[in-house]
Amino acid sequence: MKARHLFVGLACAALLGAAALTGVAQAQDKIFVPLFTYRTGPFANSGIPIANGMHDYLTMLNERDGGIGGVKLDVEECETGYDTKKGVECWESIKDKHPTVVNPFSTGITLQLIPKAAVDKIPILSMAYGLSASAVGKDFPWVFNPPATYWDGMSMIIRYIAGKEGGFAKLKGKKIGFIYLDAGYGREPIPLLKDLAKDYGFDVKLYPVAGKEMQDQSSQWLSVRRDRPNWMIMWGWGAMNPTAVKRAAENGYPMDHFIGVWWSGSDDDARGGGTQAKGYLALNFSGLGSNYPAIQDIKKYVVDKGKSQVEKDKFADTFYNRGVFNTAMVAEAIRNAQKITGKKVVDGADVRKGLETLNMTAARWKELGFPDFGTAIHVTCDDHNGHSPAYMQQWDGKEWHRVSDWIEPMKDKVMPLLDAAAADYVKKNAGWPKRSEACAKLP
Repeated sequence: MKARHLFVGLACAALLGAAALTGVAQAQDKIFVPLFTYRTGPFANSGIPIANGMHDYLTMLNERDGGIGGVKLDVEECETGYDTKKGVECWESIKDKHPTVVNPFSTGITLQLIPKAAVDKIPILSMAYGLSASAVGKDFPWVFNPPATYWDGMSMIIRYIAGKEGGFAKLKGKKIGFIYLDAGYGREPIPLLKDLAKDYGFDVKLYPVAGKEMQDQSSQWLSVRRDRPNWMIMWGWGAMNPTAVKRAAENGYPMDHFIGVWWSGSDDDARGGGTQAKGYLALNFSGLGSNYPAIQDIKKYVVDKGKSQVEKDKFADTFYNRGVFNTAMVAEAIRNAQKITGKKVVDGADVRKGLETLNMTAARWKELGFPDFGTAIHVTCDDHNGHSPAYMQQWDGKEWHRVSDWIEPMKDKVMPLLDAAAADYVKKNAGWPKRSEACAKLP
């Protein structure tokens, strides 16, 4: 009797052990891609479409292709609420699961995670946000911020304004207002703006917006009315953007002289001003609309099958496409990592190499089903950004339209400042490790 019980017990243990091993094997047979998202909180109107775009593109790759390189993607969202503390908690909760890359989608969260990246061997992709100086690969081997830094973006806007005024010489004596979220994100481009003001002789007026003022801004726009700047530039996010557009329209500010950075150019941002928002401008580096084969595949394999949270009338909105753009780079970095390592299931250390060899040419965008969706992005060992151009889009009262060619950043102005800022960061953070990682190369 005891022998039979022993046999049964051993058999059960064997089955449980086999089940556990199967679970481990299933986990190991997937590529873990965490998504830091914020579908709640004061910035949710910006965070939700981006979260949907990121999630849906990766889901489409699973549904259409079986993942990447024959391996399914394990996509897991962690809600941050755009709160830095929660963002760090998300990092701590996923770091032992062998994540391929972390997309913080918050400058505040990014700044807190940068020192952790090299220690935990997890690369950070802060797409066109975060610490501009992290573009310097020799000092930040685990951080990537393509396709352009905030300083690139500011230089593009000033270049656009100069073009409209008749040349850089015509900027002398002009007044340019800068309304910004009073946080790390909003303050990031101010040093370059002030340097450009000295170089070209224009005056800068700063209008900070505290988090608690995002949905009011009465005092800021009273100051704008008093100062009468020739142009207004906005570095806003979440509820701040539609409020600013609405206030500008209410105060009679000429909307075709009001320009937002790429994070102030969602459909909801412009809708906030109603019909009076017509003419509002914003930078963009990702494609508009749904007329791309890959976007149509997302609709076919994900949205139409009820596997998406996106509202049908907001599918392929500007920020939805921005989320798709982000995970298209993630997917390409994973493919590169597989080529470099020969492994199917890659981790963060592998994908760091994949990001460092990112080369999204026009031909490659087309191969991926995104013809003319983005400009070329070339990341290298030294340059973790690429400093790619962006274009200007304009709101016609109902939707965005592209109204410019690609606008190149002023690299001659930006690069020396980036190098100096990177050196300053290293100096201020005692014990910052020197790069030991070899430069990655595709086979």
